[in-house]
Amino acid sequence: MIKTITSIKNAKNSEKLVMITAYDALFAHLFDEKVDMILVGDSLNNSFNGQKDTLSADLEAMIYHTKAVLRGAKNTFVVTDMPFASYIDEKTALKNASKIYQRTDVHALKIEGGKERAHIVKALSDNSIAVMGHIGLMPQFARSDGGFKVKGKDEASTQKLIDDAKAIEDAGAFCIVIEGVKEEAGRAITEAVKIPTIGIGAGRYTDGQVLVWSDMLGFFEEFKPKFVKRYLYGADLVKKAVEQYANDVKNGRFPDNEFIY
Repeated sequence: MIKTITSIKNAKNSEKLVMITAYDALFAHLFDEKVDMILVGDSLNNSFNGQKDTLSADLEAMIYHTKAVLRGAKNTFVVTDMPFASYIDEKTALKNASKIYQRTDVHALKIEGGKERAHIVKALSDNSIAVMGHIGLMPQFARSDGGFKVKGKDEASTQKLIDDAKAIEDAGAFCIVIEGVKEEAGRAITEAVKIPTIGIGAGRYTDGQVLVWSDMLGFFEEFKPKFVKRYLYGADLVKKAVEQYANDVKNGRFPDNEFIY
């Protein structure tokens, strides 16, 4: 059965939540019902658009990919990233979030930021838009942070993350992604809030986990983050299959009698 906001919130301290990214109908269909949530992440800008970060992903791209994912995953809760600069203030955020809601059937939206974005979370939540938060290492902040840096390395940094989590929880977020933090920080944040936390490089003690599908299935070869476990070496399998296809064509083995009319 498809998850709801209520069942996701009720998973706190009772079941581990599983989330994976998807960007098209084909893979969304493969993931449908096998996970609790699918994230249409702006990570598509890195993995599939060849960009060095997520910042150039725009609203139209996110809407396009969200529609595709929803066509493939008809029985899974779907969340879409609000892209960079689409929620710089309450008015802009509400306009762009409403556009995504009106043009797709997505279940919720995700925005990056802690206390400084709590007013944005509240503005959306107050207008019936479900919001998933995102704190810790935030890809949309990578340039201003000077790169992708692990957070929660000391007591002060961990306390700031806890304050961030509480602020966006109070503002109405139903769930929070915690990315790239030390395990004990992930645990402290999870214990400090009443809503579920979804970790990505945040250790074992969050309420769930999310991974980028092309990382965990071994299709993205340029870089593998430390927190990624590869469950398949997809790139190797594809390369070997294409090589076999090319050899068969070159040597006249394809098509043979089995594949002709």
